[in-house]
Amino acid sequence: MDQKNKKDSFLKGALILGIAGVAVKILGAFFRIPLGNFIGSEGMGYYQAAYPIYTLFLTLATAGFPTALAKLVAEKIAIDDHRGANKIFKVSYTILFITGFVSFCIFLFGSKFIVNDIMHNSNAYYAMVAIAPSLLFVPVMAAYRGYFQGRREMKYIAGSQLLEQFFRVIVGLILAYVLMKKLGPKFGAAGAIAGATIGALVSIAFLAIQYLKNKKRLLNENSKQYREESIKEILKKLLVVAIPITIGASVMPLVNMVDNVVVIRQLEVAGFTNADANKLFGQLTGMALSIVNMPTIITLSMEMSLVPAISELKALNQMEKVKTEILTAIKVTLYILLPAAVGLAVLSTPIMNLLYPAEPASLGKIMLALTPCVLFLGLMQTLNGTLQGIGKPMVPVTALLIGMIFKIGLTYTLTAMPEINIYGAAIGTMCAYFVAVTFELWYIRKYVGVRFPLKELLLKPLSMVVIMGVVVKVSYMFLVGIIGGKISTIVSIGIGAFVYLISVFALGGITKEEIIKLPKGEKIYNLLNKIKIMK
Repeated sequence: MDQKNKKDSFLKGALILGIAGVAVKILGAFFRIPLGNFIGSEGMGYYQAAYPIYTLFLTLATAGFPTALAKLVAEKIAIDDHRGANKIFKVSYTILFITGFVSFCIFLFGSKFIVNDIMHNSNAYYAMVAIAPSLLFVPVMAAYRGYFQGRREMKYIAGSQLLEQFFRVIVGLILAYVLMKKLGPKFGAAGAIAGATIGALVSIAFLAIQYLKNKKRLLNENSKQYREESIKEILKKLLVVAIPITIGASVMPLVNMVDNVVVIRQLEVAGFTNADANKLFGQLTGMALSIVNMPTIITLSMEMSLVPAISELKALNQMEKVKTEILTAIKVTLYILLPAAVGLAVLSTPIMNLLYPAEPASLGKIMLALTPCVLFLGLMQTLNGTLQGIGKPMVPVTALLIGMIFKIGLTYTLTAMPEINIYGAAIGTMCAYFVAVTFELWYIRKYVGVRFPLKELLLKPLSMVVIMGVVVKVSYMFLVGIIGGKISTIVSIGIGAFVYLISVFALGGITKEEIIKLPKGEKIYNLLNKIKIMK
């Protein structure tokens, strides 16, 4: 990889994954919105009861290996050791196949105990059984993605993500609709969740074909650098990176699992029936949180692209470039997620009325309480990628553990209060991410030596989103009486996006140098300069 490609690959990789991620999220929204209407709050409650348990088992099965694999492969590629990188992939593939099989067996045969004795939600059993086979396939898929991530060949990951989501959505919706009509919500939820297995199978097939087609180039037999490493050596290196990531990645599914038990029980303490508590839980996690998580697909792409980019720079001992990459990633995160958070907050109720017309108006208030999570979760993902890339995977673990302690305490206390109820869980989630981000920023500033320019990273984007937020609110209030709520919501979102984009360029939010770093940056800058939009 030449120097120019190295310079551009972080943003280029993030852009490729970001575009694919947006498409995946649109498909996901297409899945969630009709799904919510097909199986209702009750079915979504069963779906959301099973999914966090599956996520926890999947996290344990993959054991942080994809990120560890990406990091080690990037370091090998940096010194032109392509065959060494391929051997690391083969070792990881074998381990992930074994851990996936073990997790599948435990999950499948332990499903009844989990839903009956831990969750006290026996109707979620069918969804648990339906999702179990995915544990056989997703870990293997993760091995391929980790390998291509380490090589910064993001187009293959993007293609696999699109195929996986497409088949997951189509199969899941068909099964959900048919089973809901014939057998009711618990089987409708099972049908919806079963689409994940088909999606994973298609994704693996695509990745395996790409690997075999490009095997000669990937191995790069002409590579001069190659040091034979034993499986024991490779395994030790993988575990040093993978274990902390696994612990950190397990925290959130564990807390979601606790939420499954705590939120519904505490809502019952607050005076809600079990059925009403399950509906509120479905609205929070299955509807509002899924919309709030949408913008963070960009930062998830950033995280995936940052790990190999920063690992490679650190392997070459280019620490000043590492600091530059960190600042660029944080700035991009803020400039994308601040307007997303403000837009969702200003139009929270109209957006939820548009997407879920059959649900009560309180759903918009639930989403409003969650909107700060857009910014804090996105920043946490970006910072996690930088810290893993520089070889500090325990820092995100520590940050998230501290944050989750706050979440559990706040959720348990606030959700039981009748006047707060489900909003207590939303507040707990928001505070958890805020605490984790604060800790990570402090660490990066103190121990990595990165200085954060307040004006560039906070004051400028805040001024832009305030302008945008006011315009969006006024636009909606003016239009709603003329063209109705649904069309007004869509038009106001478009107006807000246009106003923010103009503000970014007109107020100097992005510089010429930053634009030129983008793929096709010279052409983009020349176009913007020609229409006199740059400051």
